[in-house]
Amino acid sequence: MTAVLLLLAMLLDAALGEPEWLWRRVPHPAVLMGRAVAWCDNKLNMGQARRAKGLAAIVGLVVAAAVTGQILSLLGPVVEVLVVAILLAQRSLVAHTNAVADGLRLSLPAGRRAVAMIVSRDTADMSPSAVARSAIESASENLSDGVIAPAFWFLIGGLPGILIYKVVNTADSMIGYRTPRHKDFGWASARLDDLLNLIPARLTALLIALTSGVINDWRAIAGDARLHRSPNAGWPEAAMARALGVALAGPRAYDGAMQNFAWVHPAGRRTLAAADVDAAIRRLWQAWGVMLGLCAILILISS
Repeated sequence: MTAVLLLLAMLLDAALGEPEWLWRRVPHPAVLMGRAVAWCDNKLNMGQARRAKGLAAIVGLVVAAAVTGQILSLLGPVVEVLVVAILLAQRSLVAHTNAVADGLRLSLPAGRRAVAMIVSRDTADMSPSAVARSAIESASENLSDGVIAPAFWFLIGGLPGILIYKVVNTADSMIGYRTPRHKDFGWASARLDDLLNLIPARLTALLIALTSGVINDWRAIAGDARLHRSPNAGWPEAAMARALGVALAGPRAYDGAMQNFAWVHPAGRRTLAAADVDAAIRRLWQAWGVMLGLCAILILISS
């Protein structure tokens, strides 16, 4: 039954995407989760024992998400499909990535403005290759975080599972940084997010590799993934780099300071353009299609 609901939710999200008219009137669930995380940060992230307080905060958020998911699941399958479709992000991911490709085709400043909407690094001085590379990296990572991981955790744990994943992922994106303010308070959120993404990140890489015909390079993909600063984001990026024959990651600037990150698939092509972003979008849809097919197989097996 869960696989049926997921299949319907994936189709609904792909067909309609985010109903902007609705979110102009009521807060998106991700916004509500963000407010809950911000409340914990403002109320608890102070004084002594910040790591313990951060642990208590994420435990409380996880329990609240599980209870909310359990209550919503009692409202029937229609509500479940709608909630899951809202929490998936395939259509919006493709739209934001495509906006970068369209912007680059128009002009470099337009490409920079579009990519600034989806990455946190400095974009003002980006070259066309850096703009395209940033969009492809973001698309690869968010295919895992925004589509495959939520789908995976819904299959494993129903609505409580997907809501737990989303609130942990939201917390990690807000407080899971090694800054003076958050290195202790956000530690538990960051580690739990790493754990919850352990399987989905590798599954995403597998889907990309299978659909792009580079599955024979799996050992090289695994090696490239270990070059990445993130224990999970490197996997979909490494698979996408091999799929497109390009180098991803590498040096980039944050807040005016250049960070000398390692290249993922360093032997790949480093001159990128809008066409490479288009190719990445095709890989997103192909991976999504295989995930949809896996749901159909699960339905057949369980029937």
